[in-house]
Amino acid sequence: IGEKSLFTKELEHALERNEVDLVVHSLKDLPTVLPPGFTIGAICKRENPYDAVVFHPKFVGKTLETLTEKSVVGTSSLRRAAQLQRKFPHLQFKNIRGNLNTRLRKLDEQQEFSAIILAVAGLQRMGWQNRVGQILHPEECMYAVGQGALGVEVRANDQDILDLVGVLHDPETLLRCIAERAFLRQLEGGCSVPVAVHTIMKDGQLYLTGGVWSLDGSDSMQETMQATIHVPAQHEDGPEDDPQLVGITARNIPRGAQLAAENLGISLANLLLNKGAKNILDVARQLNDAH
Repeated sequence: IGEKSLFTKELEHALERNEVDLVVHSLKDLPTVLPPGFTIGAICKRENPYDAVVFHPKFVGKTLETLTEKSVVGTSSLRRAAQLQRKFPHLQFKNIRGNLNTRLRKLDEQQEFSAIILAVAGLQRMGWQNRVGQILHPEECMYAVGQGALGVEVRANDQDILDLVGVLHDPETLLRCIAERAFLRQLEGGCSVPVAVHTIMKDGQLYLTGGVWSLDGSDSMQETMQATIHVPAQHEDGPEDDPQLVGITARNIPRGAQLAAENLGISLANLLLNKGAKNILDVARQLNDAH
């Protein structure tokens, strides 16, 4: 389909026409630069951001490691396929499309896939935790920027709605996601290239690991950086005229903390670019466009 904002466009039209006042998205579906006139007014507390393996009923109890040679695993994500191909070279990764219900039905009713990869958060929100056969940790598969968090999109000039939803910001999730989104934006990544992250906030330090992969996972590069960031209490007052950072408006979180998170993402992206990540991304983008 080739268009990053396909899923969000209809909803943004409704916002623009004042038919709705706020729209709730999976944050990972929202581009790092929003169309003029829109902003993310709240980022809610993050669910588990990891990816899960859901196995065909006859393979329940297996792991990716123990699936037989040439078993087919379904995923619609270049990021997942690139990392897992590298980690589990005995498996074959094949595209699977559709919403969660459709993908699970394809897995269960057809004999094509031994397993599929889905976000843990999506399965949890649907109440389908019992389908999770294996959770993939960062050393196996890092997650997408913003994965597991919900973003509330509003009109950028609608002060009443911004004030209303602003209390939903979870400070730690917000700062982690600012760093992740700044990293992706600086790399100029998107759905068409395999980019993944992992963030941890601990003892006033924000740790950001970011990586880029070739489409087949054979070429990769990742680094970790950290920054000292004061995680604020929920309602410290910031300046009133804050412009957006990576499409996000968070007036009740100190500006200094947000800028430190943004700078961390930019610095990590620049480090990877200086080491040659641009070449990996350019090749991945060209190959993907060719398909």
